[in-house]
Amino acid sequence: MTASHGPVKIGVIGLGRFGRLHSLTLSKLAEAELVAIVARRPESLTKLQTELPGVRGWTNLTQAIEESQADAWVVACTTSEHVHITRQLLQAGKAVLLEKPISESLEDARSLEAFVKPDSSNLMIGHILLFNSEFRALQDEAARRSSISFIDCVRHRPATIVRDFPGENPLHAAMVHDLYSVQVLMRGAEPQRFSAQYHRTSTGEIDLALAQLQWDGGPLASFAASYLTPGGMAPRGFDRMEVFGTNWAARISPNPRPIELWDEQARWPMALEIRADETGPTGMMAEELRCFCRVVRGQAKVPYGATYFDALQVQSWMDQLDRAARTRD
Repeated sequence: MTASHGPVKIGVIGLGRFGRLHSLTLSKLAEAELVAIVARRPESLTKLQTELPGVRGWTNLTQAIEESQADAWVVACTTSEHVHITRQLLQAGKAVLLEKPISESLEDARSLEAFVKPDSSNLMIGHILLFNSEFRALQDEAARRSSISFIDCVRHRPATIVRDFPGENPLHAAMVHDLYSVQVLMRGAEPQRFSAQYHRTSTGEIDLALAQLQWDGGPLASFAASYLTPGGMAPRGFDRMEVFGTNWAARISPNPRPIELWDEQARWPMALEIRADETGPTGMMAEELRCFCRVVRGQAKVPYGATYFDALQVQSWMDQLDRAARTRD
């Protein structure tokens, strides 16, 4: 671990949409010093370095680890590379913030266990919703009220994803966020019953996943995640969560954020609670990265819901839901 004072030297691996946002956010955090960006293609490095002049880039991870002097790394590359890259970083003694899911396979995800510390302090899972202001308020309300009876989660994304990212399952790419959130609200209790269904396009692509979890004692959770929203809706679709208990209910709609804009068409300037512009980073990604810096310094524990072991539980839930859905195909 790095010293408990001064900025944490951090590198980012993978420069897609979230990797870019991680890089821009880290570059403006007082708690961090962005010392490395890593991508498979030199063009990706060059493009981001126009926004981040002076930040060194590599296409070879081994060289980046040896030459950058980064104490910690954010892994935001494609899911299929997560385990291989994270294992290399953990073996090198680095702390890792890994975007979820860990892997496309539960068995593959479990292969990291030998390298993860018992408190998961060297491997924190990216769970930005834990740092979303609406979800944090919902957690507080649920904690001080009667037990939860029902949770309903809706997460819809643009229909163009089916064309642009063939084979991407909304259960793994979208519903996973709500599964993590429900895990936190239910304090890690293991469901006893799993059911799920898929809807497919005329070419066989999965564009809708429905799922249900039930716990002993009666609590139920339902999930819908899709690639169905048309072009006229917000560019990141929309999310909604409703929670019901005895004599209370709550609803959050964290995406898109409340601000709306109209000119020749409707616009949603804040599709997510993430801002990483020149005025300084705010929102859930900035708070997640600040938390990661505190973990790396040894000033905080990995929050509940963001440990490697929490992630294995959710990965197991996804496996069971996927099997349940495929038996209905």
